[in-house]
Amino acid sequence: MMREEYLPWLFWAGAGFLLGGVMFCDILPRRLAGRDIRQDSDDHNPGAANVFLLCGVPMGLLCLALDLLKGFLPVWLAKSSLDVRSLLFAGVIAAPVLGHGLGVLNHFHGGKCIATSFGVLAALIPESWIVLVLAALYIFFSTVVRVRPMRVRSMLVFALFGLSSVWLLTSAGKDSLALGCLAVSAIAMLRHRERKERPARQRTAEL
Repeated sequence: MMREEYLPWLFWAGAGFLLGGVMFCDILPRRLAGRDIRQDSDDHNPGAANVFLLCGVPMGLLCLALDLLKGFLPVWLAKSSLDVRSLLFAGVIAAPVLGHGLGVLNHFHGGKCIATSFGVLAALIPESWIVLVLAALYIFFSTVVRVRPMRVRSMLVFALFGLSSVWLLTSAGKDSLALGCLAVSAIAMLRHRERKERPARQRTAEL
């Protein structure tokens, strides 16, 4: 029988996983703008970037905010009742990102996890400002050393972020946060490995 002290951990990890699986970038454009983001985009990704491209700035900002919030909220709330120093907290950190990547509430059509990862990491403030490392890496490889396409850039950024977070956080004695950030990086990298584009003939016919 499962010991009761593990129930709060399972609750917050489960809540984050399920909330992460709510694909706002798929639901809201479909319901409010009549656009199927997965069908209409080249990479079939239900992400904020495609919402901006296909539905405009207001819808893009709304979806981006919700994707950030669904990563931020469960981790931020969990901090009030759980010990962030426990290695079990790594599961709470990773759960919203895993839920988003798998898309469990969207017929397993998940996203690339960028916005949700930022939301999760922002929730770690003030225990850790590691979210600034991820932001700095994206800015550097988008402006100073431009890596393209975006899929490759994101894989590079999350690989470096995973290594950096382990080094910085373990050096500061925050092993649970290091493990959580490493899990976030691994999930995001795996999601960006998948490259799904429509056949060239289909894209040409739509131009």
